Amino acid sequence: MDRILIRGGNRLNGRLPISGAKNAALTLMPCALLTDEPLTLRNLPRLADVDGFGHLLNQLGASTTIEGSRPEDFGRVMTIRAGQLTSTEAPYDIVRKMRASILVLGPILARAGQARVSLPGGCAIGNRPIDLHLKALQAIGADLEMSAGYVTATAPRQAGGGGRLGGGRYTFPIVSVGATENVLMAAVTAKGSSRIENAAREPEIVDLCRCLVAMGARIEGIGTETLEIEGVAELHGATYGVMPDRIEAGSYACAAAVAGGTVELANVNAADMGATLDALRAAGVGIEERRDSIVVSSEGKLAPLTLSTAPYPGFATDMQAQFMAMLCKADGTSVLTETIFENRYMHVPELARMGADIQVHGRTAVVKGVDRLVGAPVMATDLRASMSLIIAGLVAEGETAVARVYHLDRGYERLEEKLSAVGADIERDSGG
Repeated sequence: MDRILIRGGNRLNGRLPISGAKNAALTLMPCALLTDEPLTLRNLPRLADVDGFGHLLNQLGASTTIEGSRPEDFGRVMTIRAGQLTSTEAPYDIVRKMRASILVLGPILARAGQARVSLPGGCAIGNRPIDLHLKALQAIGADLEMSAGYVTATAPRQAGGGGRLGGGRYTFPIVSVGATENVLMAAVTAKGSSRIENAAREPEIVDLCRCLVAMGARIEGIGTETLEIEGVAELHGATYGVMPDRIEAGSYACAAAVAGGTVELANVNAADMGATLDALRAAGVGIEERRDSIVVSSEGKLAPLTLSTAPYPGFATDMQAQFMAMLCKADGTSVLTETIFENRYMHVPELARMGADIQVHGRTAVVKGVDRLVGAPVMATDLRASMSLIIAGLVAEGETAVARVYHLDRGYERLEEKLSAVGADIERDSGG
């Protein structure tokens, strides 16, 4: 099983390219199910989750082709064509590996009038039920049934044809990114109009809306908490570029902040990273925003922070673990509160193995900065927790060996190559 080996103490300097966003890519790929014409996605990251989602689309009858990208390049160009769906079922053996697979529910239902999708898997970071997905789909006309670990959805039958959703109105009781994405994709070809209130406003939602509009959808209120969708009879193909990964960029910014040095994060939209950049500045990190990049500069001396996760535009839950690792070296005590997921501190015991001083009280973690971290064998527990261990390893004395790196491969494209290029002593060990 692969491990990542890090020998800490090196400053980071240079240019580090940011890949297309994992969370956006996994939302854009199922859009291909809404049309029989090809959807071409540029800047698609090379990730295990992207490959897994492509396999799921193949199981449903879509073809996927990779073109215009050499193996040594970052990113890929993928063309997906679902000329005809050969299956309307997303099976357990695929869906269990990746929670994002639930996002085929809305598109299959919209395209075929029926869908059967296994309940999802993914990182074990807490209870993440899909009840909001189902309630939103019901509100726009879906009939639902759950049994034996599957959800079966059907659309009302139309005279002389198959099922088609009718549209409707739904107000989310709490913000849900995935549920907003699912109902949005289902609503764009509904017979009537739909209104989604208290919708998620994450940049990935905006990216999804823009892709759907490029395919012929009619959506108003993009970027706001109220989305108005006028259903169209059909969508067409399109070519669309995946947005830069704001979480990957924030992760490497934390790495540069704690290790010290100057790193230019290339292919970044700073406007999508407001809360992350504000927090870095508050910690004493130099942030220079350029047109398509961000320059992060630090002497490794960090001030403590008090942070609470929140839906966009608040501080992202996907950045909590990376900031925790960074703040282990801050001069003082930081307080982090996790409001999104109830079990997202599984990286704390592993950081403690490296000498971190962290106390968890319910959803709050108190992080006392320490003078030194020490390399140790540690185990990744989920995607973002994995990155927190990499960040800690960059400043730890001696060698840190991070096991279960398949978590990292789900969300960080060629991590060791990128960090090595800016001065980190890091490598992948395939014999551990």
